[in-house]
Amino acid sequence: MYLTGFADEAAQDLATQIKVTKELGWNAIESRNINGKNIHDISEEDFEKTVALLDQEGVFINCFGSAVANWAKNIKDDFSITLEEVERAIPRMQRLGTKMIRIMSYARCEGEEQYKEERFKRLTEVVRLFKEGGIQPVHENCMNYGGMSWKHTLELMENVPGLKLIYDTGNSPFMKDYSKGGDVWQDSWEFYSNIKEHIAYIHIKDSLNPVGGAPEKYTLPGEGQGYVKEILSDLKARNYDGGISIEPHMATVFHAKDKGDIDWDWNYKVYVQYGQKLMELLQAIDYKWNKFSLNKEVFNEV
Repeated sequence: MYLTGFADEAAQDLATQIKVTKELGWNAIESRNINGKNIHDISEEDFEKTVALLDQEGVFINCFGSAVANWAKNIKDDFSITLEEVERAIPRMQRLGTKMIRIMSYARCEGEEQYKEERFKRLTEVVRLFKEGGIQPVHENCMNYGGMSWKHTLELMENVPGLKLIYDTGNSPFMKDYSKGGDVWQDSWEFYSNIKEHIAYIHIKDSLNPVGGAPEKYTLPGEGQGYVKEILSDLKARNYDGGISIEPHMATVFHAKDKGDIDWDWNYKVYVQYGQKLMELLQAIDYKWNKFSLNKEVFNEV
């Protein structure tokens, strides 16, 4: 098992993302944004600089946090938008030696019609293309179709061959359970328990149920309603040996419409504190993780 994280929550530039990763004693980054752009959208020149700097520093991209079919994409949008992102992502992941990519299942539609057959059709093609490129797609439970409940996630697994799952511990507490009418919050332990056979990767986030119409509140791991301690203990008991990635959201929320003025010094400190807290939780249950000296082949096993 190894530790990693969305280092773009600590800094925009790659050099500082690498710095914060090394400060935690890790050598893997789950890459999402570099200088405000997703890694499949940056220029060729900037991408080559990215590859060179990572090689120089001995830090690896273990997973590509792509925008493919994410919460900002509508299932009624032209499919070419998704296919173009996939086509840009594959050669860059191959160049980096990154074998895993985070995808989603398009935003939930308002109302009863969710166009699920179209979702299954598109995701089946997306998974096929990535798998042919030697890359494993992993679906995250977020503000998308699969994230509507654990039952919706299992429906994806039944209809999209080759797909595997990321479980994000902190998304469920602030999302409604649409298998129960959409009137109650999801239960993170219930969600995890029903999908854990399909999990290939873990995102550690923690949060509290929104109260009185206020937005969700994020906490340090183990201090919210994400059942982080319980899930980590169960993963250890199940001999889980994949990646565990932090996504704090305590200082910057990437899907927020208004981010305001971001204090990146504060973000950096929060990211370090969050990573240290995760390691304390792992130590408390005697869960061992791989050290900095491992090479990137370790991160390519999904």
